[in-house]
Amino acid sequence: MPDLAAVNRMEAGAFVALLGGVFEHAAWVAEAVAPERPFASRAALHAAMMRALRSAPDAVQLTFLDGHPELAGSEARARALTADSESEQGSAGLDRMAEAEAAAFARLNAAYRARFGFPFIIAVRGRGRAEILSVFEARLGRDPAAERETALAEVAQITRMRLERLIDP
Repeated sequence: MPDLAAVNRMEAGAFVALLGGVFEHAAWVAEAVAPERPFASRAALHAAMMRALRSAPDAVQLTFLDGHPELAGSEARARALTADSESEQGSAGLDRMAEAEAAAFARLNAAYRARFGFPFIIAVRGRGRAEILSVFEARLGRDPAAERETALAEVAQITRMRLERLIDP
């Protein structure tokens, strides 16, 4: 695991290769912040990456959000998740559910996507399936603009944890 000083010294291509997967299927976020180096801390790097995401046009943000996998969805069943997503979903037990629970996730995934136009996004590490289902159901009734903001806040939590696993403080 490289430390921040090593990350700051990397050539742009190596920087993007290391950090391009932190934001799900969006290496452009790492590309956008590479010229801003050096970063004083992991938190400063993460803040720059979130600024890049938040300053992107609405259509780009929506495409980014839509690029996330559904929880316990078809990508998970097909074993087509990114390594990070597979680990995160597995940590919450989403890869080993009873049929009734899997059906509840499938129903909620479909309803959420129909309402908001992107998959439900939540930082699942440290949460159990029952808590995730409860939050899932509660967020379905929210205003679309507020829910989009919540999804971006969840992305911030997920990506902060991913950076913590990639870069030694």
